[in-house]
Amino acid sequence: MESLDQKCGCGNSNELISLQLKVLSDNCSCQTAGIGTVPAIKHFIMGNIKTPAGQIPQVTTELNWKDYFGAFKVRWGIKRNQYRVEPGLYAIGTPSERSDVLVTANYKLTFDIVRKNLTGLNMWLLVLDTKGVNVWCSAGKGNFGTAELVKRIGMTNLDKIVMHRRLILPQLGATGVAAHEVKNLSGFTVLYGPVRITDIKLYINARYKATKEMRLVRFDIYDRIKLIPNDIVYNMRYLLAVAGVLAILSGINTDGISFRQILSNLVPVFKVVALGYVAGLVLTPMLLPYIPFRNFSFKGLTIGAVISIAALLNHSFGDSVLINLAAFLFISGFSSFLAMNFTGASTYTSLAGVKKEMRIAVPIQIALSVAAGIMIVVDKIIS
Repeated sequence: MESLDQKCGCGNSNELISLQLKVLSDNCSCQTAGIGTVPAIKHFIMGNIKTPAGQIPQVTTELNWKDYFGAFKVRWGIKRNQYRVEPGLYAIGTPSERSDVLVTANYKLTFDIVRKNLTGLNMWLLVLDTKGVNVWCSAGKGNFGTAELVKRIGMTNLDKIVMHRRLILPQLGATGVAAHEVKNLSGFTVLYGPVRITDIKLYINARYKATKEMRLVRFDIYDRIKLIPNDIVYNMRYLLAVAGVLAILSGINTDGISFRQILSNLVPVFKVVALGYVAGLVLTPMLLPYIPFRNFSFKGLTIGAVISIAALLNHSFGDSVLINLAAFLFISGFSSFLAMNFTGASTYTSLAGVKKEMRIAVPIQIALSVAAGIMIVVDKIIS
């Protein structure tokens, strides 16, 4: 269960069978590995709840500055792969043997969003080991999956803690979990809750029935804007590499390569690259539903073309026809390439669709970039 943000348990059938048959004692090493390794000094742990399976960490639903600062850092791609909590079972409020069990991922940003929205409830929170990846992405990779869920049920002795056999999973985790296999291997029934954790209270009060609105996957401008900072940082390597190549090309003349010429062209080169960067990573995600075409690459190409035309009308690249045409081709192609990377963060496409799009778009992007490079070299040689 998580908010849309938004890149382990993949055992074989023999492992699943062994999990089903293995009997865990109250103080076995598996229980210690699943729960006992959660450090007591974790700032979100406020105490423990005594159960027939041992002490379960009780977590607060209030976020503090450490949580908000951590969220800010991962939004900007800082130690994103290390932002995780220990998998296992946690207590929200003072749950009993009749309390619901909610399942989520051990990506701390997801974990924090979930616990924040459980204020006032008494529930068990079963955290799967998704290698620090959110529910949606880890379900697609198989980490938020059947094997890990069954494994975590056994390691936490969940059947000794609750008298019912009911689990509430996030709807976006359905691609990784086979409910009938979970039932056969663990005895627990899987219920798929709402898309957004903000609807969980309404879902439970409605006796575990989700409305059409709760099932609707939205990807509004706020969801898209939250993803932009991480993409800006992550794709910085492309910006630097491309800027370096263009700078070198701009320094070519009849005598070879002029370092002085490269330095004199750094500002216009950076301007071209920056416009493509902003068009692909900022403007395209923000305007996504309003741009023609279904494919992200063509959406980015469209925005890149519009931005480059606006720059040309403003005489941003001088008077050379070849340089202006090269800027137009490069900005359009670069924006298209960067926008295509956003498919992994959206709810619009499938893996098969992305692969199909790449087969069409990548050759076009390469052709535009090569043509732009040739024009830059020809212009410098001629002039």
